[in-house]
Amino acid sequence: MDVSEKGGKIRPSATLALNAKTKEMAKAGKDVINLAVGEPDFPTPENICRAAIRAINEGFTKYTPAEGIAELREAIARKLMKDNGLKYQSDEIIVSNGTKHSIYTALQAVLNQGDQVVMPSPCWVSYSEQVMLAGGVPVFAGTLDLDTESMEKSITEKTKAIIINTPNNPTGAVYSKEALKAVAQIAVARGIFMLSDEIYEKLVYGKTHHSMAEFAPHNTIVLNGLSKSYAMTGWRMGYAAGPARVIKAMANIQSHTTGSINSITQKAAIEALAGPQDSVEDMRKAFEQRRDFVAKRLDEMGLPCANPEGAFYAFPDISEFGSSSTFSSMLLENAGVAVVPGIEFGSDKHIRISYATSMQNLEKAMERIEKTLNDWEKMVRL
Repeated sequence: MDVSEKGGKIRPSATLALNAKTKEMAKAGKDVINLAVGEPDFPTPENICRAAIRAINEGFTKYTPAEGIAELREAIARKLMKDNGLKYQSDEIIVSNGTKHSIYTALQAVLNQGDQVVMPSPCWVSYSEQVMLAGGVPVFAGTLDLDTESMEKSITEKTKAIIINTPNNPTGAVYSKEALKAVAQIAVARGIFMLSDEIYEKLVYGKTHHSMAEFAPHNTIVLNGLSKSYAMTGWRMGYAAGPARVIKAMANIQSHTTGSINSITQKAAIEALAGPQDSVEDMRKAFEQRRDFVAKRLDEMGLPCANPEGAFYAFPDISEFGSSSTFSSMLLENAGVAVVPGIEFGSDKHIRISYATSMQNLEKAMERIEKTLNDWEKMVRL
């Protein structure tokens, strides 16, 4: 017996697969520095952990509503107003098992079979697979700077949604207010949904984050979570905010699939959003310092790289050395450094480097990459 046609077409997550492989290599005794995974190396802040422990001690361990407890959705509404100037009621907000789950449920709620979803490329590896799982067709607009001409050329009568991710994974770009507004105007004029993935919103460096919902509130589904900014990757806490009819459909879908998210995580999330924010800024500053170091070292090695404006990724051009898969394999085998081939995101000219690890690891990794490049150049000259 065979798996379904849909199940057979879906590829595994390249970033998670690489992370698992790197951990296996390390367990086998190999010295590998993991620059592949997008996971903060910081511990979850203590006040958040204490809130979770309180929830356990108070017996808050039962089912909750599929859309999340009212207290948490109200906290999210306050956050969206305070940080983004966006007004939402509780029935316009849903809590999910991480932002990845929020995106997937949103796609299931708005797509019909054959609907097209446009996304700037390069883009996060899971967008296209999730679109296909929801019965849609991914369409890639080849634009690093969100240029509206490329976006408009990609839109057809079958386009149902556009996915925008700012700050961007994998490039680190933070899209300007003007660029977002221009795309929003297209979406409004065409009656297209906007899925605005803002998971890295608090990790920006000298730039200002803008939500697509500022410019097209009735068309936009805001997607966010606590994994990156609060070092809560394993807690699985994401949320969506948007038109009540979409959120209701998402809640109905979740009621039959995942039920609700972890009850304890919900209490911890309230503390994360409502409690002290010092740790978020401390982590942001540390990431900025690491970004400056990595960007400088890549430039010194002759690997062109646009200076990341947000998130915690660098996306250097390695086309001089061959394909991204070949280059990544060379680094893993010869340098013991794991990076993600850019082809997984839609650009075979680049690799993605995560600097969400310690400065010590980054210093060692850059030294190893530089040595590997020098050795490669010597071999070419021979």
